[in-house]
Amino acid sequence: MRILLLGAGGFIGRQIMAELLAHGHDLVAVVRRVAGLDAMFPAARFVTLDLARATGPADWAPHLPGIDLVINCAGILRGRDMVPVHVDMPRALYAAAREAGVKRVVLISAISARPDVATDYAQAKLAGEAALRDSGLGWTILRPSLVYGDGSYGGTSLVRGLAGLPLVLPVPGDGHFPFTPIHVRDLARAIRVVCETTRFDGQTLDPTGPETLNLRALLLRYRGWLGFAHPVVLPVPMPVMHGLARLGDLLGSGPISSNSLEQMVAGNAGDGEAFARAIGFAPRSLGDALRDHPAQVQDRWHARLYFLAPLLRVMLLMMWLASVWLGLCYGHDPAAQVVRGLGLGAAWADPLRWSGSLLDLALAIWLLLDRTGRSVTLAQCVVILGYTLVIGVAVPALWLDPYGALLKNLPVLGAVLVYGAIADRR
Repeated sequence: MRILLLGAGGFIGRQIMAELLAHGHDLVAVVRRVAGLDAMFPAARFVTLDLARATGPADWAPHLPGIDLVINCAGILRGRDMVPVHVDMPRALYAAAREAGVKRVVLISAISARPDVATDYAQAKLAGEAALRDSGLGWTILRPSLVYGDGSYGGTSLVRGLAGLPLVLPVPGDGHFPFTPIHVRDLARAIRVVCETTRFDGQTLDPTGPETLNLRALLLRYRGWLGFAHPVVLPVPMPVMHGLARLGDLLGSGPISSNSLEQMVAGNAGDGEAFARAIGFAPRSLGDALRDHPAQVQDRWHARLYFLAPLLRVMLLMMWLASVWLGLCYGHDPAAQVVRGLGLGAAWADPLRWSGSLLDLALAIWLLLDRTGRSVTLAQCVVILGYTLVIGVAVPALWLDPYGALLKNLPVLGAVLVYGAIADRR
């Protein structure tokens, strides 16, 4: 079949691509940016679209001729694009698909897409399901529980991060929130099975694994897999968790958000035996999957760095903001020393001080808004190297300053490079 796959660049989408291509399907993958995916999957054809803006049938019409089936696994857990991505865009896509003669759509929703779950994520997912059912197309909806795999993203990354903390294991609340996790490769296989037959048309399935675990047991299982010593379990009161989640909302890319916390406590358990009977194969258990993929050094790195990445971002942000404040309030004499060393007139001191502070402020804002870490990393490196070169030439004695006035720029540069390497969570 020729299949149009939305959300192809995500954690689940990449596994779906691998599964479909391995079984001979022709794939048109819709991504926001290719970012090397064409090298990973040379057999696929890629289309770049901002799904939050592709909310008219005309946005989709050019990509649908010859398509036999659409898989929609696009989704976001936070942000103002929740309804456009989960509801408006799919409604436009389904209208265009109907006009183009596409017969079937498979939607990857969430097990928490229920009326009793009040998050905007769950309600948007639920509205997206309704849009598909009302589309006039053949449809199948899959609502997986927690999806884990050899890699991780979102909730499974948070699980790894918590499991990787030194000495203690923080557990939200009493830790008795249930999950029936499914391996991402088993989910991808189930999606392929659904695509290759019409017997699931008009059905809603809950892809789940064979065992239900509470959050505490899940975290301990992952900690054991990572090979870390048995921890002191530290219950974290839910009001504290809600406060941390709100902080994550404000930062925009923190390790936890209000939505992810509410999704966690909403209940993510399903009937694994019923799903295995329906789909025709038995997904592996979490224990078997972890046993068959022993943790490597990069898994332990990821677990340990999960909370350090946002912490490093905050520290760099504070450094640039402090530089702005110090430059404006106390920077006249250092600036005068630099302009003298460069052989410039004293009138240059204040313009140099103000321009440096404005540049630092621009970097702070850029760092706050940036999501991938790539471009802002390059900008910070250029500015730090520029400052070091100019000041080092103008006031060479600072290289020998016992407090390391210039030498400190070298470890700061290293911290910036490390942040750039680990900031992109995809």
